[in-house]
Amino acid sequence: MVHNTPKITATTDMSISEAKWITLKKITYTDQEGTERVWESAERKTRKSTGVDAVAVFATLRSKTNAFPVSTVVIEQYRPPIGKYIIELPAGLIDEGETAEQAAKRELFEETGYNATEVVEVSPVVVCDPGMTNANMQLVILDVVLENELTKPEPKLDPGEYIVTRVVEVAKLHAALQDYSKKGFVVDARLSHLAAGLELAQKIGIV
Repeated sequence: MVHNTPKITATTDMSISEAKWITLKKITYTDQEGTERVWESAERKTRKSTGVDAVAVFATLRSKTNAFPVSTVVIEQYRPPIGKYIIELPAGLIDEGETAEQAAKRELFEETGYNATEVVEVSPVVVCDPGMTNANMQLVILDVVLENELTKPEPKLDPGEYIVTRVVEVAKLHAALQDYSKKGFVVDARLSHLAAGLELAQKIGIV
């Protein structure tokens, strides 16, 4: 199968009635001095009863025999709003009836082919761009233990979904993301901040 380089062919304004996934809201609120103000916000239409939109997954890949360094998996995915390939954590929306842990395991398997061995930690609900949207998420840390050598299973992608999986040593994650940036990729802020935190922890001797 031949894959073309994705490119934006048109950008037009969209009415709210046309939008399937998001909507716009005008929020009227009273500030700390009692002044009435207005704010514009984008909201997902897909939020389920849990009140949480999505999960992002930080997976630690380990070998029972220490055959390879502790690693993680990131994905390359074209994002039309940016018009470039983005380097991200595996992530996705939470389905109705799912917990964050269940959604994280499902998304990791679908996008990378890896099966989680254990849920290590689940973050509180966090927001990414609160000046623009009420979209929220939880970060789920999953452990993936392999018998021996590093394997790269096939992802289980939906039709029309194009994702490239990359395995990176955790100790070299920050440097790998800097290399991606030099090559013209854009790094997702959540992944960038996580990698910067790991790098800082190594520099000051926390880990």
